[in-house]
Amino acid sequence: MAMVHTYMKILFLEIETEKPWALTSVGPAFIASYIRGHGHSASLLRVKPDQEIQDIIRGIENESPHILGFSLTTRQWLRAVNVAREIRNNMDIPIITGGSHPTFAAPSVLESGAFDYVCIGEGEKAVCDILSCMEKSEDISTARIPNICVKGSGPPKLRPPASVDYLPFMARDILNEPHGVIHISAMRGCPFPCAFCAGGAIGRLYEKREYVRRRSVNNVLMELHYIRENGPIHYVIFLDDTFTIYKGWLEKFCRVYGREIGAGFSINARADTVSPDMVTMLAQAGCKHIVYGVESGSRRVREEILNRPGENRQFIDVFRWTKEAGIMATANYMIGIPGETHEDIAQTLALNDELAPDDFGYFVFYPYPGTPLFNVCRERGYLPDNYLDLPANNRQSILTLPDLTKDKIHHYYNVFTDLREKNYLRRYGGAFHEEHKALAAQYLKDSADIG
Repeated sequence: MAMVHTYMKILFLEIETEKPWALTSVGPAFIASYIRGHGHSASLLRVKPDQEIQDIIRGIENESPHILGFSLTTRQWLRAVNVAREIRNNMDIPIITGGSHPTFAAPSVLESGAFDYVCIGEGEKAVCDILSCMEKSEDISTARIPNICVKGSGPPKLRPPASVDYLPFMARDILNEPHGVIHISAMRGCPFPCAFCAGGAIGRLYEKREYVRRRSVNNVLMELHYIRENGPIHYVIFLDDTFTIYKGWLEKFCRVYGREIGAGFSINARADTVSPDMVTMLAQAGCKHIVYGVESGSRRVREEILNRPGENRQFIDVFRWTKEAGIMATANYMIGIPGETHEDIAQTLALNDELAPDDFGYFVFYPYPGTPLFNVCRERGYLPDNYLDLPANNRQSILTLPDLTKDKIHHYYNVFTDLREKNYLRRYGGAFHEEHKALAAQYLKDSADIG
């Protein structure tokens, strides 16, 4: 008699903190697609800000899952752990969590009592293995599944990074992509050792194994064609930390994308990976927007603290090339970096004046677990013992720094907020009525408040 396959279902909870996210975490979309290919099921529940726990419970019960999944950044942690505890109080269901925060804070995540399992690093095969164990009624805590951490078991063995061209495309029903705005991940990992970023930290987690993997151009184009067969593509946002590495790949991509897809697109880039010819090539392919991580106008801060070498002249040239090519250029800055002084922040403001970006983002520094600067903050006593109980947002510092008080950091945050508003209204406000100017100013303030 043939065995009847009993599929298992995972329900991912997308934890929104202050305002609804524009995009669901991409990790669940990758995992959902993979496990569906192995006979299991996945869906997603968006947990809106301030949503009552009974509403969340009803949403879970309506989906009838066998296990819940949380994909978490540090910013989501505080609300997520509270939601998970409330679920525990109301339901008997296992909960797994993964993402950048659980990957580097697995012991404290498990000690919270809110989660049964932590997925370290990539989760497609690991979550599929968990569902297979559940299907067979096997004990996950003793199964020693690679990448899965269980309380009291110690660090798990990590399986080699997946071959990205052989992974199924993201499950688009898991993402929030209205109006034909499509999000694509063309690579995994980042080759740069920035001291503040979790991207490089994940690469170090895998030690000497090749973690930075670029999908082939043909594979990326296959996904875009597949999406277009099922709906419109009006604009594409590439999620890669640095899109402009591997020049040969980029040259082929620009030739083929411009001919076969043609929709406008945006990317993230580093100034030290960009040339005038590259910017022209990107513009011809349809690139409309590049976001550059400038971080600080102080070369000392960039090189000695952030491990991001480069002269200010380089940024000035790259922003000029980008705008001359007709591409919108955005700069990202940080405030309240350990070791940063008032003079360093003044240099950031001065560099912003020279760059004259079309827009800029600004974020109060937060020490993410797993990064070198997290260790610096802890070793020097900047980080409070209860840091996991404090909000992790982009506008308030949790650190006690010797050169910048929290009030001063907040003051500089407001300086950047006012500057962005003035620049926006100077650039675009001529076409606005006074009422619309006020609405635009409020929108800019609100968008800054949530990062």
